[in-house]
Amino acid sequence: MSLTAILSEHYSQLTPYIHSFIQIFVAMDAIGIIPLYSALTVGLSKQHRRHTAIQAIITAFLIALAFLFVGKTIFRLLGITVADFQIAGGALLFILAVIDLVSSEKTQRLPASDIGVVPIGTPLIVGPAVLTVLIIMVDLYGLAPTMVSILLNLIIVAVALLNADRILSFIGEGGARGTAKVVALLLAAIGVMMVRRGIVAVLLDVK
Repeated sequence: MSLTAILSEHYSQLTPYIHSFIQIFVAMDAIGIIPLYSALTVGLSKQHRRHTAIQAIITAFLIALAFLFVGKTIFRLLGITVADFQIAGGALLFILAVIDLVSSEKTQRLPASDIGVVPIGTPLIVGPAVLTVLIIMVDLYGLAPTMVSILLNLIIVAVALLNADRILSFIGEGGARGTAKVVALLLAAIGVMMVRRGIVAVLLDVK
C-alpha cells in the first residue's frame, strides 16, 4: 500500500473527530469566554479564581455528558426527530450568533460563591449553542468522536481560563472581543448548515 493510500485511510478515520472538534470549538468559543470570565472574577484572589475555573469546567463537563446520554431519550419521549432538532437547533444557533454579532457584550452577572457553576460553567461554557451542536455531532459522527471532542475542547477552555490574565495582556480585551465576533460569524454559518441538513433530511423522509 502506498504512503498516499495509508495517509488517506488514516485521515478518513480521523475525519469524524476533526469535524466534531472544530464545530464544538466554534460553538464553545474559548477566546470569547476569557473577557467575561475576567470580568466576573475581578477582585477574587488567584486561588479563588483557580477554584472557580475548575468548578466551571467540571460543571460544563457534567452537563454535556448528561445531555449526550439523555438527549435522544428526551427526543423519543417528545416525538422529536434529529431532523427536527437540526432545524430548530440551527435556527437557534443562528439567532444566538446574530445577537453576539450585533451586541456590544454578552450579559454579565455579579460575582457570587458559585459563579463557577452559573453563569460560567453554564451557560457561558456549555450553553444552548454547545448543547445543540453536541446532539447533532452524535448523530452525524457517533458518540466516541463527540466525547473526545468535548473533552479536548474543555481542556482548551480550562487552559484559557487558568491563563486568562496572560492571554488578555497579550491579545488585549479588544482582540479577544474581535475574535469572538469572528467566531460568532462562523457559528451563524454552522446554524445555516444545520437548518439546510435538517430540511434535506425531512424532504428525503417524506419521499
